Amino acid sequence: MSNTLKVTTPTAREIVLTRSFNARRSLVFDAWTKPELLKRWHGARGWNLVVCDVDLRVDGAWRFVSQGPDGASMGQRGVYREIVKPDRLVYTESFDDQSYPGVCLVTHEFVERNGETTVTSTVQYPSQEARDIVLKYPMERGVGEGYDRLAALLAEMASH
Repeated sequence: MSNTLKVTTPTAREIVLTRSFNARRSLVFDAWTKPELLKRWHGARGWNLVVCDVDLRVDGAWRFVSQGPDGASMGQRGVYREIVKPDRLVYTESFDDQSYPGVCLVTHEFVERNGETTVTSTVQYPSQEARDIVLKYPMERGVGEGYDRLAALLAEMASH
């Protein structure tokens, strides 16, 4: 695996995103779950989390609002279903913008080998139609840019 984002569609209702980071998985897991770290990397270039509420427990809710260029905003929310630190994180996700259809289930797997952590994120949509709508958005670019920001943050944290 390299430090670039790989996007696949293994089933009619799923998108799988995979990327490796040069960091211990406990650190990568923390970056995914701690608001003070999420605010430093989450989102495409030019977008920043202005609301980052995380109740990290099973059945706990999360809420993000990102602000982008020209005052654009995007809100999303969900509920944590499974938390196995630092191996696995599962939650529901829905967007305030109704053009992103329905509620999906997101599963992140964190696997560390020789100090490098590979994150495999599986997003399961309510239907193939919903998945295909998401694929038409610049999701791959946005997630890739966010992951680049995460890689830079992890490198900065490792140097301290």
